[in-house]
Amino acid sequence: MSRIFIGFDPREAAAYHTCVNSLIRYSTKPLTITPLALNNMTGYQEGKRETIEGYPPTNQFIFSRFLAPYLMDYRGWALFIDGDMIVTEDINNLFDLGDETKAVQVVQHDYKTKFPVKYLNQVNGDYPKKNWTSVMLFNCAHPDNKKLTPEYIETASGKELHRLEWTENVGGLPIEWNWLPDEYGENKSAKLIHYTIGTPCFHDYALTPMANLWHRERMLMNYSLQLP
Repeated sequence: MSRIFIGFDPREAAAYHTCVNSLIRYSTKPLTITPLALNNMTGYQEGKRETIEGYPPTNQFIFSRFLAPYLMDYRGWALFIDGDMIVTEDINNLFDLGDETKAVQVVQHDYKTKFPVKYLNQVNGDYPKKNWTSVMLFNCAHPDNKKLTPEYIETASGKELHRLEWTENVGGLPIEWNWLPDEYGENKSAKLIHYTIGTPCFHDYALTPMANLWHRERMLMNYSLQLP
């Protein structure tokens, strides 16, 4: 059974549920899917820090994503993904890329954003390793991940967390598993599509590259069989 944690932001709940629908539709194995929603985390303080790399946070799971190994009791494998994504392939194929020697594996993007403003008129800053932590495959039992306690995550800087400075054992993943269509353009080979500038549920981003795939997935999420 594959364990998946997904960032949940109530400002775009449609994004989360559409993401989950795609995961279920393509999976060939049972999945355990957990939303990282702040209202579910009594005692955890996400909002203590006002910035990440000098920019205001743009979602409600900017730091809680690093709780995945803790929530797994530091055992097994777990995947974190942002909620503004859909998959077009079995997510278990991503788990198959797990490397036991690594604490975490990510797509190691190297780009400067084309968009200084993103959804809901939020500042979209540039900083090193931007979007590396939007998809993280955690080897939860790796000793380095034991540093990721709630207390550490509540107080560590955005730089420490998002630049993965808590471990030297960072592995890579193919870019198709975190494809940014608004930044990179269309890609028929993309396995996980990340609408990082704005999920197509927002009117301003309804026609962005590869948005048609998201709209189709949302229609399938809303589907219910009707009697004739």
